[in-house]
Amino acid sequence: MQVSNLLMFTGEAEEAMILYVSLFPQSRIVSVARYGANEAGAKGSVKQALFELCATRYRCIDSPVKHAFTFTPSFSLFVEFDSQEQLQVALTSLSDRGKILMPAGSYGFSKYFAWIQDRFGVSWQLNLQ
Repeated sequence: MQVSNLLMFTGEAEEAMILYVSLFPQSRIVSVARYGANEAGAKGSVKQALFELCATRYRCIDSPVKHAFTFTPSFSLFVEFDSQEQLQVALTSLSDRGKILMPAGSYGFSKYFAWIQDRFGVSWQLNLQ
């Protein structure tokens, strides 16, 4: 038995994976299976993909079904950074066309922290160790 996570996009899975793996070390796209002609999803969209961020594996899909929901900030990816500069690079890139849920700053639980939702709707908590 194995438990893993799944990020469901609606046509932007590959764009999201490319952005995410560009931001973090030990990250890569492992595999991508695409919808073909006459399948449930749009031809060429992501049927199922695996990618790694800092050696942690994630699954994602482009849902062929349009839903009335998207990602919620109550589930987020929590990233611990070794330097404020690394955090700032990720924050700048991930918040581009997204929204800031908690601005970068010093909070009682962290010396430097930001919570953002990226342009795909995925929520990220960025923390300086």
